[in-house]
Amino acid sequence: MLTRLEQTQQKYGGTNKIIDSWLAERQKLLVKYCKLAGLPPFEKETKALPKNNLVNNFCQILIDYLSAGHFEIYNDVVKQCKEHSPESATLADNLYPKITATTDDLVSFNDKYASLNDDTDLEGFDTDLSVIGQILEARLELEDELIHTFYLNTTEQPSA
Repeated sequence: MLTRLEQTQQKYGGTNKIIDSWLAERQKLLVKYCKLAGLPPFEKETKALPKNNLVNNFCQILIDYLSAGHFEIYNDVVKQCKEHSPESATLADNLYPKITATTDDLVSFNDKYASLNDDTDLEGFDTDLSVIGQILEARLELEDELIHTFYLNTTEQPSA
């Protein structure tokens, strides 16, 4: 996921404030996810569950990311695609429902783990975190398609 982020940042970063802001938020989310999951470049204690504050912090960043996407970024991106090209508007309109379809599962994870305390049973947490990673991966792929559509239709392309 971090590799995908780096590629997207290299390709589209600096072209638009909306995209730059979106990618910065994505980076915060992915770094927190990798820390929580013990993925490289972060290490996980062998057979240890993460500290409650790490889980709570990830959940907060996750909800912030989802909220920013739904209530700010997607609307701006889709609106600008509609202003520039009917084809890109159609693609953006088709991608948006696919992106939002991932939201329920991500919010459910938040609802289950956002308010951990020392007595919370974390049985199944690793499985849930793995599933969330897969959902995030699929969502980011769709978001990248939306970013690509936005980029192609709202920026000056170099002539060949």
